[in-house]
Amino acid sequence: MGMSVCMLGEMIIAIKGAGDIASGVAVRLRKSGFRKIFMLEVPQPVAVRRKVTFCEAVYEGQALVEDIRAIRVSETTELEAIWDAGNIAVLVDPQWNSLKQIKADVVVDAILAKTNLGTRKDEASLVIGLGPGFTVGKDVHRIVETKRGHDLGRVIENGSAIANTGIPGSVDGYTTERVVRSPADGIFTVYSSICDIVKPGDIIGRVAGENVNAEIAGVIRGLIRPDCKVTRGMKIGDIDPRADVRKCFSVSDKARSVGGGVLESILAMFCDNL
Repeated sequence: MGMSVCMLGEMIIAIKGAGDIASGVAVRLRKSGFRKIFMLEVPQPVAVRRKVTFCEAVYEGQALVEDIRAIRVSETTELEAIWDAGNIAVLVDPQWNSLKQIKADVVVDAILAKTNLGTRKDEASLVIGLGPGFTVGKDVHRIVETKRGHDLGRVIENGSAIANTGIPGSVDGYTTERVVRSPADGIFTVYSSICDIVKPGDIIGRVAGENVNAEIAGVIRGLIRPDCKVTRGMKIGDIDPRADVRKCFSVSDKARSVGGGVLESILAMFCDNL
């Protein structure tokens, strides 16, 4: 079907999840001219890269990522006013009930659960899954690869994404060392803040009496909210060895690349005669 640029801007895009990858997708789409974007979150989202996640709006009422603002709303009747003001809407809607109230043209599953939590390809004209857990034609119409490397951001038209390896992508040669994980089950008491510069051995916080230590030198790029309930092995922080504080406040290369794959999927589907 042919579609004008103006009509594209009026498309309604629903994004499941509002973590850092989902937020990077939303930023890329908003900056590309898509103005009707709403994001669906759980009541108490846990995000590591909190300076670049729209899910912070669940707690704070609004969140700013780069120069894009998201506002928390409680009803789908509020969406138009949010969009008219140039903002993105965030709803607490873990069951995705709003998708029954407002018909989205595009649904993006950006939860990154590594499994499909219930997304169906009949939810919209175009349903896109991010990363592993989906099969094109069965669950979704398109998948965007989320694994760092040569295929990051690639649009998959057949089959599935690369299976989850459990090993974080390399940043300056560091993989597992740059991810901060909880040493135990309990409440995370935070001693440090996002943007702090750390060196190996520095204490970032404590869980159940055990120290949470930095393994490498760098800047704390992400850290979950203080006093969150955590489980042993859970990702609770992220240290960037490049030690550039500015990166704490900007969408990552990974999120921006995945956002490009979502943008490509939308344009390929709706702009054959543009």
